[in-house]
Amino acid sequence: MSEDLDIRYGGAIAVDTEILRDIGTRLVALCTQFDDARTAVERAREIVSRDEHFDGWLDAATLGASGDQLTSLSADCRRASEGTLLMADAYEVVELRARAEALAVTDAAAAASVQARIDRLLAADTRVSAMVDWLVDEWREGRFDGLLGQFDLGGFVSPLFIGGALGGVVTGLGKVLPGMTLRGTADPVTVTAVRTTTPTGAPSGIAEAFRRFPSAAGAQVRVDRYVMPDGTRRFVAYVKGSQSVANGGSEPWDMRSNVQLYGGETSASYQATLDALAQAGAEPGDRVDVVAHSQGGAIAAHLSMESDYDVQVQITAGSPVEPTLRDDQVIVQLRHTDDVVSALAAGGSPEGTGSSDSFTAERVGDPARGFQDLALAPHQLEAYIDTAEQVDESGDVRVRALDDYWAELDDAVEITATEYRATRDE
Repeated sequence: MSEDLDIRYGGAIAVDTEILRDIGTRLVALCTQFDDARTAVERAREIVSRDEHFDGWLDAATLGASGDQLTSLSADCRRASEGTLLMADAYEVVELRARAEALAVTDAAAAASVQARIDRLLAADTRVSAMVDWLVDEWREGRFDGLLGQFDLGGFVSPLFIGGALGGVVTGLGKVLPGMTLRGTADPVTVTAVRTTTPTGAPSGIAEAFRRFPSAAGAQVRVDRYVMPDGTRRFVAYVKGSQSVANGGSEPWDMRSNVQLYGGETSASYQATLDALAQAGAEPGDRVDVVAHSQGGAIAAHLSMESDYDVQVQITAGSPVEPTLRDDQVIVQLRHTDDVVSALAAGGSPEGTGSSDSFTAERVGDPARGFQDLALAPHQLEAYIDTAEQVDESGDVRVRALDDYWAELDDAVEITATEYRATRDE
C-alpha cells in the first residue's frame, strides 16, 4: 500500500467529531484508573515502609518509583484527553460554519441556532478559534501540492495544471451547494440498451465496483437491478467519465457536457443517465446508488441532490465537483492530488460532506514525472482502480463499514445488469 494514502472524513477534518469525543471521554476514564492505581501503590508503599515483615519481599523505593510513573502517565493521559476533546470542538466549528452558511439562504432561524452553538464552542476555550484557523489554513495551503510536481515541459504548461484548481477556487463551482439545481433543458438524446447480463453477485469492494463500468462498444452507463429477498428493488448506476474532447456531436459524454455540468446547466449526459435508469425500471423514490468516474462524478452529484431517486451511497473517482450531501447519505471520494480534473473541485470543502461513514481517500496518482502527465495519467480510471485496491486493503474502519453494504447487495435473489449507449440527436 502506498505510504502517501490519506483517508480522512474530508477537507480539514480527519476524523468524525463524535468519534473524537468518544475517544476523549474514554481517555478521561483511563486517567481516573491511573489515579486509582497510583493511590493504591502509595498506600502499599506506606504499609511496607511501616512494617518490617515486608523487608526482603517488597521494596518501598521501587513502589515509590511506580507511583511516580503512574503520576506521569495520568498527566500524559489528561493532556491527551484534553487535546482530543479540543480537536473535536475545532472540527465541529468547521462543520457548523458550513452548515450555518448553507442554512442562511433557506432558514435564518436555524442558521442563528447553529451560530449560537459555534459561539458557545469558541467561548468555552480561546484555543478553539486558533485551532480552527490553523486547520483550514493548512488544508488550503496543501490541497494542490500534487499538481506542483507534474512534468510541465520546463514551465510551459504549468497553467494547465494549476489553472483548473484556481478556477474552482475563484468561481466556487467545484462545490455543489444545497438548492443548486441544474438549469435549462438538455440537448435531446437517444438511449439504447446494448447488452444485458446476469452477474453472479455484487462487488466485493471499491476496486471491483470500478471494474464494473460498461464494456460494450460505445456504452456509457450500466445499471444493475437487484431484487432483494423481500421483493423490493434496488439499483446501482455505473457512470463513465468523458468519452470525447469534442464540444458537441453525437457523443453526449464530451466537453460540452463537462462545461454545462460544471457551470450548473443540464447536460445531455445527465439526461441520458436519467433515461437509462428509467429504462432499467427505476421509478421515483427507488433506491439508486452511484459509482462514477470523472464527468460521471458531476452527474452523480446531481443525482444525489436533486433527482427523484433515493441515493444513499455514492462512490466517485476523480470527480470535478463535490456535492453537499445530507447526514444520512454516504459518499466515498477517491482523489489524486496530481489530478487536474479532480482539482476543479478546489480540494473539496474544509468541512467535508455526507454521513460520518463518508470519507475521502487521497494520494499522488502518478509519482513519476514524465510525458504521461501531459496525457493526464493521474486521472485515468486504471490509476484510480490502483488507489481503490489500496483503500480496500487499508483496514480503515470506514472502509470496513462498506463491507455491510456489499454484503447486503449480495443477498439479492436476482441481479440484472444492462449497459446503455446514448447518442446526442443532431
